[in-house]
Amino acid sequence: MIGLLQRVTQASVFINSELVASIDTGLLVLIGIEKHDSEKNAERLFKKLIAYRVFADNDDKMNLSLRDIKGDLLLVPQFTLPADTQKGLRPGFSNAASPESGKKLFNYFTNYAREHYSTVKTGVFGADMQVSLVNNGPVTFWLQQ
Repeated sequence: MIGLLQRVTQASVFINSELVASIDTGLLVLIGIEKHDSEKNAERLFKKLIAYRVFADNDDKMNLSLRDIKGDLLLVPQFTLPADTQKGLRPGFSNAASPESGKKLFNYFTNYAREHYSTVKTGVFGADMQVSLVNNGPVTFWLQQ
């Protein structure tokens, strides 16, 4: 399971020009689900996301986590993250979970996140979404569980 974590001052998701989710200071995390991923991977990734220290402390060092700053969390499914880009000029998606299992695991992940964290917003699995963000830093990390 892949989480492309981006520290943001704001982020939003639109579908058909309609706002479906938005956050202020926090993390926008694009979620890629691979075919071998499980609920354990989802739980480990979530725990790492909220504890990962990417926010500045008083000394301007990245020593604070999302939980520490009580920031917002926006989870957006992104089928293309597990793409194989090693050969040729077209990505391969043989590593990605099937749409059915990907949706099931993304729903598990978001439900787990909502049970364990106060401010969780999400995109919509399988939808054509327009995601906008103001990346603060920029700070972006690739996490994989």
